[in-house]
Amino acid sequence: MSWFIRFNKPYDVLPQFTDRANADSPRSTLSDFIDLPGVYPAGRLDRDSEGLMLLTDNGRLQAQISDPKHKMGKTYWVQVEGIPDAAAMKALRDGVELKDGLTRLAKARLIDEPAYLWPRTPPIRIRQTVPDCWIELTLSEGRNRQVRRMTAAVGHPTLRLIRARIGDWSLDGLNPGQWESLPMPTISASPSRKRDRRPRQ
Repeated sequence: MSWFIRFNKPYDVLPQFTDRANADSPRSTLSDFIDLPGVYPAGRLDRDSEGLMLLTDNGRLQAQISDPKHKMGKTYWVQVEGIPDAAAMKALRDGVELKDGLTRLAKARLIDEPAYLWPRTPPIRIRQTVPDCWIELTLSEGRNRQVRRMTAAVGHPTLRLIRARIGDWSLDGLNPGQWESLPMPTISASPSRKRDRRPRQ
């Protein structure tokens, strides 16, 4: 039997099954929640981020989901400091210049606080004199800490970051720390090399 699961990763959990860097004082990992042999994440989610992860024991499916060339959209709920104006939102959509280059076109819109939202432990830092709001941001690339760098670049640091969707799969109905088995999706065939059809001399 092959496994394909969705998991709601809590805050402060490493997106891996072991913590080799801190053997003397191990941090919380995926193994504290998932006990399935041979299953690995299809992509990463930072320790200080929350939300949807997909895991499988099928290597081709893992590559298909995590490989940027497939441009599988990833949607995030982002709580930011301050209220972005139209120019800041346009920059998030059109491309933000980061140290590693201009980001790709993205979808970005202001949203109400998500209705299906759990309290974070520990809670975010609140500044009484500075408002905050939520942005829904959909990316087709996955640079290191990209969402946080993008919002900081337009003047609105990220306070809380939740991945809500990867491609066709969403976080709906999963509490933090819960996982659910999913039907195995169709796996794209590996691209084959085109044969040279020129006539032989």
